Amino acid sequence: MIGFIIFTTFLAIILVAFVAITQKKLADSIILFMGVSLGSVILFFTFQAPDVVLTEAVIGAGTSSLIFLMALRHLKAEA
Repeated sequence: MIGFIIFTTFLAIILVAFVAITQKKLADSIILFMGVSLGSVILFFTFQAPDVVLTEAVIGAGTSSLIFLMALRHLKAEA
């Protein structure tokens, strides 16, 4: 069962990353990037690495995505 969860999560990460790359709107790409980070959190959790899970959740999905969204808002304000 764990192998199935790992495999489907891995495939979902690859699919979401590909969709994020092909998006035309930057905001959509940033949201999908958050999905890739959350998929990584699920994988790290199944590998029983709680320290990596917390770091990826806070920095990968949270802080860096927030910084990207703030930068996008700043770019739209200049244009």
